[in-house]
Amino acid sequence: MDNTELQLAYSELILGGQRSGKSRRAELLAQTWLGTSASHRAVLIATGQPGDEEMRQRIHRHQADRALRVPGMETVEEPLALAQTMTQYSRADTLVVVDCLTLWLTNQLMPVNQEFESNQPLAPVNSAPVAMLLEAITQAPGPVVLVGNEIGMGVIPMGAQVRAFVDALGRLNQDVARVCQRVTLMVAGLPLNLKDAE
Repeated sequence: MDNTELQLAYSELILGGQRSGKSRRAELLAQTWLGTSASHRAVLIATGQPGDEEMRQRIHRHQADRALRVPGMETVEEPLALAQTMTQYSRADTLVVVDCLTLWLTNQLMPVNQEFESNQPLAPVNSAPVAMLLEAITQAPGPVVLVGNEIGMGVIPMGAQVRAFVDALGRLNQDVARVCQRVTLMVAGLPLNLKDAE
């Protein structure tokens, strides 16, 4: 990625599939922000929860990798109260990175400590946390970078729960894209600009 691609927008949504380079782009934007002024700070709000051993190991690996790649970025773990945490840490001199919206939505719809039957319908998305998130993005005094998955480009899932989740995530991505200044789609590590309101 060249320097033009790494110019910060006031708010940017980065979408893509698994291992598409979403988080890496967010980290590069944080590095760019931290490198432009000694007074700049960067805070990553991590939304993942260690529901099983594999996820615990994955979270630990991500923490260690991030510490090496962006040593100046603070990490805050918050699986649910995303808007409130963004508001708490957002400042004119602070870049807030959210990684990721998909896990945050999963935490809203399928809490880790709750058992789900395969035929059990998902609860409808509570509009209040989404509205609060959109407000936090638009009112942030400093730059915001949000990472999320684009999972609606494959075949239609067979299970009702998965179809409901794909629909809910698609709506969330559209809502966040509407309020963000820039939207970037990552494919094979390459950024494709979808929206830029500069």
